[in-house]
Amino acid sequence: MYKRILLKISGEALAGDQKHGINPEMVNHIVDQIVELHKKGVQIGIVVGAGNFWRGRQGVDMERVTADHMGMLATVMNSLALQDAIEKRGVDVRVQTALSMPQVAEIFVLRKALRHFEKGRIVVFACGTGNPFFSTDSGAALRASEIGANALLMAKNIDGVYTDDPRKNPDAVKIDEISYMDVISKQLTVMDTASIVLCKENNIPIVAFGLDVENGLIKAAMGEKIGTIIH
Repeated sequence: MYKRILLKISGEALAGDQKHGINPEMVNHIVDQIVELHKKGVQIGIVVGAGNFWRGRQGVDMERVTADHMGMLATVMNSLALQDAIEKRGVDVRVQTALSMPQVAEIFVLRKALRHFEKGRIVVFACGTGNPFFSTDSGAALRASEIGANALLMAKNIDGVYTDDPRKNPDAVKIDEISYMDVISKQLTVMDTASIVLCKENNIPIVAFGLDVENGLIKAAMGEKIGTIIH
């Protein structure tokens, strides 16, 4: 259904059940679907979070800018892990960073990223927007807008958007379809408001789905009814 997608993977998803660090089984589970989708001809950009290594200031008395820069560096570690796993399956992939670190990865250049897609490569975008005070959700919405993605797929530990946190409220109800503005007005915690607005302005549908659903990523990219669609 979608020719080009931006896949947002949370850092926590890479940790799996171990809750911290990188779980090889979880990485393989995700990458197998990414590679399968790539073989179907879908152009894939990826943004990965850093919650498996670092989240905010984590209760430490630290300047927000310093803490955010540490989070950006953590996204690079996750991006390199994905790159390695994808390459092991024989698929060309490039990591582009919003902060310059040429010994590790390319600096983000939009035209170069688009050229990678044309050459059949997967592109992993690290360091979020490259600016403090912005989440990796903002980075995902920004990159999706820049590359002209047809959809932003949010791979989460929960199988969609609920009226409340289902882990805390057993009466929370799953929502199959909702508008951008309703997400904002109801203060549903899918993405931060700036990210939702950016997707709305660029008419990019958001599909939030659970990683534990069998072939969930493939189903979401193929337009099957899964998770929650925001449009």
